[in-house]
Parts: sequence; C-alpha cells; structure tokens
Amino acid sequence: MSTTPPSARQVAGVVAGNALEFYDFLTYSFFAVQIGQAFFPSHDATQSLLGSLATFGAGFLTRPLGAIVIGRIADRVGRRPAMLLSFALMGAAIVGLALTPSYAAIGVAAPIAAIAFRLIQGFALGGQVGSSTAYLVEAAPPNRRGFYVSLQYMGQDAAVLCAGLMGVGLSSVLGAQTMRDWGWRIAFLAGALIVPFGLILRRGLVETLDRSEPAAQAQAPGARSYGLIAVLGLIMLASGTIVSYLLQYLTTYANATLHMPARMAFGATVVLGLTGVAFDMIGGWLADRFGRKPVMIAPWALLLVTALPLFWAVSHYRSAPVLFGATALLQIMSAITSSAVLVAITESLPPRVRSGALALVYAVAISVFGGSAQYNVTWLTAATHSPLAPAWYMTISVGLGLLAMLFMKETAPSRRA
Repeated sequence: MSTTPPSARQVAGVVAGNALEFYDFLTYSFFAVQIGQAFFPSHDATQSLLGSLATFGAGFLTRPLGAIVIGRIADRVGRRPAMLLSFALMGAAIVGLALTPSYAAIGVAAPIAAIAFRLIQGFALGGQVGSSTAYLVEAAPPNRRGFYVSLQYMGQDAAVLCAGLMGVGLSSVLGAQTMRDWGWRIAFLAGALIVPFGLILRRGLVETLDRSEPAAQAQAPGARSYGLIAVLGLIMLASGTIVSYLLQYLTTYANATLHMPARMAFGATVVLGLTGVAFDMIGGWLADRFGRKPVMIAPWALLLVTALPLFWAVSHYRSAPVLFGATALLQIMSAITSSAVLVAITESLPPRVRSGALALVYAVAISVFGGSAQYNVTWLTAATHSPLAPAWYMTISVGLGLLAMLFMKETAPSRRA
C-alpha cells in the first residue's frame, strides 16, 4: 500500500469508472423492448420482451463467479488490479454486444452471442462492486465513510441518468423502426468510447489494501459473526436490488405495459437518475450524521406503505407528471436507505476479506433476486392481467428487508457501543 492517501481526483476516478461499468450493464434494461425485437423476434410482443429480459437476467448468472475470482484478486493482490480487470472485461463485452448482428442477419447465432457477452458483463461487474466499495471505505476518513460509500450508488444512478438521457435523445431523433433496427446500438457504443479513458484513470490509482496489518481482521466490528452479517446483508441487499431493478423497469413498464410513448417512458429513467444522484449522497451524509440503522429503517418503512398507492396512480392516470412524480418519490426512499445499508455491511467486514465477501454477498443477492425481478414482474403482469403486479412484488421484498435491518448492528464509529 502507498503511504500517500488517495486524492479526490483518484476517488472521483473510481466513481467514474464504476458509473461507466454500470452504464454498460444497465443500458440493456432500458432498451429491452428494442433488443428483444432484434435478437428474439416473435409475433407475440410479450414473448419477444421475455426473451430479451431473460438474456438481461443471464448477465447475473456469472456475477457470483466474478465476485469470487476478482474479489479474491482484490483481497490478495490489491484493489487497483481487480478494478482494472473488471473494467477491461466490461469494455470488451459492451463492444461485442453493440456489434452483434440481428437475428434476421445471422439467425440463432445472434441470441447466443448476446447471451455470451451478457455473461462476460456479469462476471466483470461481479468483482467490480466489492473492490470499488472496499476502496472507497479505505480511502475515507472514519467519520465520512457513509458519504464516500454513497458515491458507489451515486455512480450507479449517474449511469441510469446517462442511459435515460441517451434514450430520450435517441427516441426523439430517430423513429420507432430505426430504434428497433440499429438506434439502440448507439447507446452501447457511446459507453464503449469512454473505456480507454477509464482504464487510464484506474492505472494511476493509489493502492488502499494494506497487506502489513493482519491484526485488522480481528479488530473489525462483527468479525466473529460473519455468518449473521452475510445472512442479514443478503436479505437487505436482495430487498434493495429488487426495488432498484423494478424502478429501472419503469421505463419498460410504462412503454410495454401501460403503452405510454417511448419518449415519456425514457423520461422516467432521467428522473430516476437525477433523483438517485442527489439522494444517494444525502443518504450517505445522513448515515454519517445519525447512524446507519435509523437511516436504513425510516425510508424503507415509508416505502412499504407507499409503493402500492404510487404504482396505482401511475397505472390509473398514465400521464407524464404522475409517472415522473411517483418515480422520484420511490427513488428518494430507495436511495437514502441503500447508501446506509451498503456502508453498514462494508464496515462489518475486515479488510483482508472485505472485497471478496462483500462482492459475493452482493452478487448472490443481485443474481438471484435482481436478475429475475424484471422477468418475474413481466410474467406476473401477463399472467394476472394486473398492472399492479410490480407493486405487490416490491412491497413484499421491502417488508423482508425491513425485518433484516432491525437485526443489523449499528456500525457508525461514533455510535457503535
């Protein structure tokens, strides 16, 4: 480890790289309708969308493997080489996916290639979260860990914002047929163009893993109860990721289920990103000011009782103001809680296993619950013919997450007993 602490520029470089990786991974979700028509053509629009979302979910299958492999590199070799590896793999996959010909051009090879590139993306992102979050915790002053770790989610929501702006811009300039034919590929290639700059930024990072402190593991809060931390962390992250991916699904939901115009649907993604960028950091600041537990629990309890009414309003009125307002309110509650949850779990793990353990718990939660959320609610909506199926799915997941939060110990340095 270098004796020079990471500079603000280097921390910003980690956050920017994290945002780009999530942009590359999540952009698929926002263009699921168009990608489904390119790689999974069908006379039934729902079947085409389900094929696209199943491929989106395939990207989650390899996230636990990436968490193990790249997380181990981060804990054994260093955070910087792990982040470089994940970033390079993500860049290669996004270029491959953007350049894969359609089903009409190469037949069944098209969906096979799309699935392969999604598996590579999942592997890369599986190791990215643990190594970059560990880096942010280790780079932060003890009384600002909440704020620093909130930059992890801020980067993710900045990626959502950029994808939403890209969607609004493309759908405004290009016609619906052009968007289906090749317009969606522009969004992927835009992310690929920034990859070289991200690699340059990460090569210059100061290493934060201190391999000279074996005693750190014994001093870490909760070091003797990793099993409980893993279980509680898994439940909380599963709850949070279901909410997160259902909020990202609002673009597809508004377009495919409620039949709102594509431009309006992508506008919800812009609102989602803007609100998240602001309130992720507010959540981190609140977690430093008042402790992790109250900042986790209060917004999640509010979300438990408001998710259903807000989805009802969107499905009933089907207007831009209601869609955007509901999106903002749901995202505010999600963003504040998510920052506190992530820093609490990270602080509970010792440095020598922090990246790998966090990455694995996060990846399993995301893979099992996040990767299936959009597919599940699409299927449930079609099976029940109810536009409120996503709201019920979200409410149940929030309730389970809230129970886990009640059992989580406070980890804020100034409030830990």
